[in-house]
Amino acid sequence: MSEAVFFHAGCPVCVSAEQHFIQALDPARYAVEVVDLGKQKNRIAQAERYGVVSVPALVIDGQPFHINFGAALADLK
Repeated sequence: MSEAVFFHAGCPVCVSAEQHFIQALDPARYAVEVVDLGKQKNRIAQAERYGVVSVPALVIDGQPFHINFGAALADLK
């Protein structure tokens, strides 16, 4: 099973992306974790290690995919 982490900041752009992209992932293939960096600031460093520079972003097996633009990680610190 592949791992997916959806990082967001709770903004309307992020919530909309979460609703669309997370539902599209096959739960039989992906273990999905949703991380709200607005509330879980201790996870920002993890997002940076994956190469995430803005949210919303979906990381699948360590590969970041940036979706639209809600906020830069620097703005969340």
